[in-house]
Amino acid sequence: MHSVWKTLVPGALGAALLAACGGGGDAPTDVAALDVSAQGAGHGAAARLEIVSSPPQYVSGGDARVVISAAPGLRRHLELWLNGRKLMDADALPATTEGFEGVVAGLRNGPNTLELRHKGRVVMDRLALKNHPITGPMFSGPQQQPFMCTTTQGAVGRQPVVESATGPGFPVFDAAGNRIGYTRTCSIDTFVTYWYRTTTNQWQLLPTDGSTPANMQRITLADGREVDFIVRQERGSINRFLYSFAMLAPRGEDPSSPDLSLWNRRLQYWFQGGVAIGHSQGTLHSGAMNADILRTGQAIVHSSGNNTGTHYNLQVAAETAMMTKERFIERYGRPLYTYGLGGSGGAIQQYILQQNSPGILDAALPVQSYPDMVTQTIHVGDCELLEHYMDATDRANPKWRVTKNRTWLVGMNAEEGFARVNDALVPLKQALGYSTAPGSTECIPGWRGLSPLAMNPHYGQAPNQQLYEPQSEVAAIRWTHYDDLRNIYGVDATGAARPTWDNVGVQYGLRSLRAGLITPEEFLHLNWHVGGWKHPSQMVQEGFPFFGTTQAEINRALTEPGYFDPWSRRNMNLSPGPDQPAPRTAGDPLAMRAAYTSGMVFGGKLSVPTIDHRQYMERELDMHNVHQSFAVRQRVLQAMGHSDHLVIWFTDTVPGQPKASNTFDAIAVMDEWMANLRANPKKGIAANRPARAVDSCFDVHGQLIYAGADAWDGILDNKVPGPCTQRFPIYGTSRTVAGAPIEGGIYRCALKPVEQAIADGTYGAWMPSGAQVAALRQIFPQGVCDYSKPDQAKPQK
Repeated sequence: MHSVWKTLVPGALGAALLAACGGGGDAPTDVAALDVSAQGAGHGAAARLEIVSSPPQYVSGGDARVVISAAPGLRRHLELWLNGRKLMDADALPATTEGFEGVVAGLRNGPNTLELRHKGRVVMDRLALKNHPITGPMFSGPQQQPFMCTTTQGAVGRQPVVESATGPGFPVFDAAGNRIGYTRTCSIDTFVTYWYRTTTNQWQLLPTDGSTPANMQRITLADGREVDFIVRQERGSINRFLYSFAMLAPRGEDPSSPDLSLWNRRLQYWFQGGVAIGHSQGTLHSGAMNADILRTGQAIVHSSGNNTGTHYNLQVAAETAMMTKERFIERYGRPLYTYGLGGSGGAIQQYILQQNSPGILDAALPVQSYPDMVTQTIHVGDCELLEHYMDATDRANPKWRVTKNRTWLVGMNAEEGFARVNDALVPLKQALGYSTAPGSTECIPGWRGLSPLAMNPHYGQAPNQQLYEPQSEVAAIRWTHYDDLRNIYGVDATGAARPTWDNVGVQYGLRSLRAGLITPEEFLHLNWHVGGWKHPSQMVQEGFPFFGTTQAEINRALTEPGYFDPWSRRNMNLSPGPDQPAPRTAGDPLAMRAAYTSGMVFGGKLSVPTIDHRQYMERELDMHNVHQSFAVRQRVLQAMGHSDHLVIWFTDTVPGQPKASNTFDAIAVMDEWMANLRANPKKGIAANRPARAVDSCFDVHGQLIYAGADAWDGILDNKVPGPCTQRFPIYGTSRTVAGAPIEGGIYRCALKPVEQAIADGTYGAWMPSGAQVAALRQIFPQGVCDYSKPDQAKPQK
């Protein structure tokens, strides 16, 4: 379970070796070409060469960890040859019980051939490798420029390496603040720091004079050893991003030859969440030095390129994780297994990486998960449209002054009396005649501002962008999610990335109509007026309140006409006239298809043991709405026919009070699961599940409420609601209210004529009049969504 990639390009290994060893001549001989009939009795020896740090086509930095397996009698005769030249004797590498293992260097950029030869002549095994620069890229396409460095901030505090004397690029300064050159990759030299944990639970630098601080913690490992709590942290840059390796270290080791005796061979890859659209190196997160993990003897790997608060291009994230783990294995050896841990965007990365890049992770512990990011934009893009409709267009309707009613349209939870992010806006909205409610929907504290961040090319920014030269390149950046993924989505004739967002045929509020919560007239009014989003090329900069809600900003919104921009109204497609419905938005089919074919959409294949766990925070309108765990499960069920690899845990919370977490329980259960897999690999993932790896829910103290296969009955089936289902209400999205299935992820729905929708009972008991049918046709000239059919943007098998 140590993530060895299957990388051999072997010749025919076998008993011909010894017979061939006595042959003369200068040219190397491939063992596959030898006459096996020439072998003598007992000549059954063979040798094998593997690369275990990365797939052979994705080597980076000019080196790789290799394993040589050979019979004892052959080992002192074996040599490694690189590109036709002898590199070293195999026994120059550290010996193992099977042969040798160590790092070989000197690979050139591009194709390389690494051979295992016997006495320099007989080729026992051969690997075709492709090496890439440590600055990348390997497979993610042209790198994003301009690129803003953050090496002087946060957990690094160093100037990048000078790459050129002149720009364009990011300036590099000396200690006196003088500009000494420029960089475009933001690379730094690798360095190692030793920290100790204090008795007050702080990290401090370990004294270099060998003294023992009086406040140093002592810890006891699982095997009973009591040691000083000292951690070695290696930091540097890979694929332009910052990385960190951390693990326990004994005092006084040589940093160039680390002592691994305190590492328990378990490796955590920490994935960080957030929302951003690139052009930044990002910063290392505190999770890279999680004391509670490190004290157990585990190692932690982290990269700012695996922080979705840096960018959301998960091809780049996979590439970065592959390169970063490669470096770890080269430096410290193969882990027993590697598991992912991280919440929100950190959870998404785990689902996408195990789908697209098998071998990086052996197990996944997603927290506060979504199945992916790109399909979240579908319903999140509805939030401002629907809030604008309720606040502005339909402001006279008393239904929208009852906050709980707003879930009838947005699908996500709404709470009365909620301490809203935009409390300061209530007097302003009242003064300007907009509707207000005494609470909030999740759209406001959870998602407000993220639609413009994803769609509006004028809205984004990156730390330190003011330092980049020339500023004209910064001014030319298109700050959209689409542009962050331009290598995937492609570009249109103007050079802008193709957008995916689409709401053609979407019947907002359909299920609320069928339930009698809104009237047919309200349903028609909503869908006539809700509109869509302008193409990014037509958008303008956002107004108030997207740049702050200070009193000065509020005063400006009250006095400056047009400065108040209720929920990005100026970038919406609204009705051009009283007799014309607001136009809907059609996404680019090429971009939608690319999202699927690139693997940016989670398709449901789950190749590693997974415990999806979260804190239940629906009551506080947290953006991590809990139905997402079941969106994941439904996709898994559709793709695999079962979800035996996936466990779902919820832990209850109380708003405003400390929250319990069952993450460390999940880590312990996963360790047991992985031990079972090592002991019984042929049984597979499902059959090796330990007893505690079962659907469960926990109370506010983290204590078990219920565990069992029926815990979540009634959510994805028609069974009586299970014990956990009854305890934790599940909400939806604007698209599930519009009739879409729980798994989401439908970019462009199949369409059916209005007449067919009326005939097949789409509207329930409502039978539209002639005038209402005419209105429906006018709103939906291409037809309405038919969610019984697959996404029209998804490639069909």
